[in-house]
Amino acid sequence: MISDKMVDLVKGSSVIRAMFEEGQRLAKIYGAENVYDFSLGNPNVPAPDEVNKAVKEIVDDEVSTVLHGYMNNSGYEEVRATIADSLNRRFETSFTENNIVMTVGAAGGLNVVLKTLLNPGDEVIVFAPYFGEYRSYVANYDGKLVVVTPDTNTFQPNLTEFEKLITNRTKAVIVNSPNNPSGVVYSEETVKKIASILEAKQKEYGTDIYLISDEPYRELVYDGVTVPYLTKYYNNTIVGYSFSKSLSLPGERIGYLVIPNEVADYHDVFAAAGVATRILGFVNAPSLMQKVVAKCIDAEVNVAAYNRNREALYNGLSELGFECIKPEGAFYLFVKAPNGDDKAFCDVAKKHNILMVPGTSFACPGFVRIAYCVSYDTIINSLPKFALVAEEMGL
Repeated sequence: MISDKMVDLVKGSSVIRAMFEEGQRLAKIYGAENVYDFSLGNPNVPAPDEVNKAVKEIVDDEVSTVLHGYMNNSGYEEVRATIADSLNRRFETSFTENNIVMTVGAAGGLNVVLKTLLNPGDEVIVFAPYFGEYRSYVANYDGKLVVVTPDTNTFQPNLTEFEKLITNRTKAVIVNSPNNPSGVVYSEETVKKIASILEAKQKEYGTDIYLISDEPYRELVYDGVTVPYLTKYYNNTIVGYSFSKSLSLPGERIGYLVIPNEVADYHDVFAAAGVATRILGFVNAPSLMQKVVAKCIDAEVNVAAYNRNREALYNGLSELGFECIKPEGAFYLFVKAPNGDDKAFCDVAKKHNILMVPGTSFACPGFVRIAYCVSYDTIINSLPKFALVAEEMGL
């Protein structure tokens, strides 16, 4: 029999993945072109040409026994130095390779940092709506997830409630901006207020509270919006990054952690993150992909394609009477359920072969997430089906 902990985790297994698998089933029945699967954040925009070129060059030029062999658990030193230099150029920071840990994507990085920091019973605060896997990640290390309820008018964090929820057991706060699922970017004003609250609470309780910035969507922003770099606002910040979206490489599982020198107990935290990488079974981030992203550090995906999708979907649904905030980043539209019941909304949409994820999965009932990282044709062809949904739901 499986462990008691896994029984609970299986029950709460990802609704997003379940919807994705349902989309594959429906595609076999009706044809992929007749199924409008907006469930999974799986980039449709291809990886930049530099990526395939880098893969070929590295495989052809490097000795295979070296390329495919082990390295330091934290990753290749030269790759980490390249990433640190890039961050320093872009954000006026002063990182070195000794501030970077290569990870198996952002998910692997979050698990590494939570394994590094949490004792049983430690509290981790998240702002709803939030990526549902955070629940499982925190539970895996016997932490307690504390949820700040959403401000459904702006989807900026509810900072009044946040301040009240911090206790002497608060070990970490996870922020995700641009946000999955809302697409909202946390403003500099919001970031400064979060930092100020945490500074005051650290002094009040005599504890260290780590701010974990989960940033897989940092490069996917629109209309000139700027995403603040959080290490510049709060010393106890650890950044988790992934190339899954910025280079359209979700299946390659490559990312990194930034652990600044200013972090409390930096030397212990950095060393523990390397050990956690090993004992969690990752051992190290994929060797080939480490070298690939280093060669492609300045490459960019076609964000304009996502923006085209964003405009078409937002304008199309708004004209049909659906309500949502226009996303500033990422590739998700968070739409209000016409009758307030997100699951019912998803059920009606499914009758028309439209697959969406209920906001309940993100601790924000009454909304649904639509991932627009699909083809432009899928969005355009789905709008007549959304019109039928709108009619059925009385819009």
